[in-house]
Amino acid sequence: MLPIAVDAMGGDKAPKEIVEGAKLAVDELGLPVVLVGQPEALGDAGGLEVIPASEVIGMRDDPAQGVRRKKDSSLVRAAEAVRDGKAAAMVSAGNTGATMGAALLRMGRLKGVQRPAIATPIPVPGQTPTVLLDAGANAECTPTYLLQFAQMGAAFATARYGIRDPKVALLSIGEEDTKGTSLVKEARGLLAGAGLNFVGNVEGRDLMSDAADVVVTDGFTGNVALKTLEGSLKFLIGAIFEAFNSSEEAKSASGVLLDALAPAAAELDPDATGGAMLLGVEGVCIISHGSSSARAIVNAVRVAGEMVDGQLVERLRGAVAAG
Repeated sequence: MLPIAVDAMGGDKAPKEIVEGAKLAVDELGLPVVLVGQPEALGDAGGLEVIPASEVIGMRDDPAQGVRRKKDSSLVRAAEAVRDGKAAAMVSAGNTGATMGAALLRMGRLKGVQRPAIATPIPVPGQTPTVLLDAGANAECTPTYLLQFAQMGAAFATARYGIRDPKVALLSIGEEDTKGTSLVKEARGLLAGAGLNFVGNVEGRDLMSDAADVVVTDGFTGNVALKTLEGSLKFLIGAIFEAFNSSEEAKSASGVLLDALAPAAAELDPDATGGAMLLGVEGVCIISHGSSSARAIVNAVRVAGEMVDGQLVERLRGAVAAG
């Protein structure tokens, strides 16, 4: 396999944690990795190849302007490495909009794809994650965009989780056919007649359940839902630890409860998911969380390698063409 290009300068903990994660990925997974970034800033690269890039697109930079103006940025160079056949996939924990822009402008859009979408795995303890898309790439959508998201999301669920006939649902404010905006109602009609395993509408409370394998929505709603879940889980975990420290009796009980809660906590850990996937571009692109640790980068590289081996791009190409 060609190496996985890792944007060493992207993320809140870059470059140290990103570089450490890349080195761990090589050691633990046996996958080839190439770092992209400022060589003088990377420190000990552990012998990994480095593609030099003199510029960095920051988390607060305007995504479109950053990609256009900073042509020697680590994000742009990583996308170009995939385009030029020097890398099999790219991974970045940097600016999400800029990552999407760099991948779209440099790697190109798959033929027939109207808009790429961000597919984010939502953890469901004890079950296969729910794939939510779009999670933020397209704030405004048309019904045909949502149909295509569903087609790509189903292909992704099959490639990543081995689900033969994924259950596809539409995010709305009620399960009834009559509920939702005009966008949702029209998209529902398209999805119902598209030959997908469409199970109808689901609500926000169903995202962390087995109600559907793929949940489709516009990028604005999807991003709000995603951030709401992140905030809720953060609050819940904080409240649990606060309760454990509230008294001596609670501290005594916490020793037993923490062991029981550990498996669920591991599944809910965002570092374990490997990041979101940008679907609809000519290459595998993983968008990791901005606060990604070294372990998160290991998982992102692992997923990138699996999606290259699983021929995700060809699956997406076929799904869009069939649709």
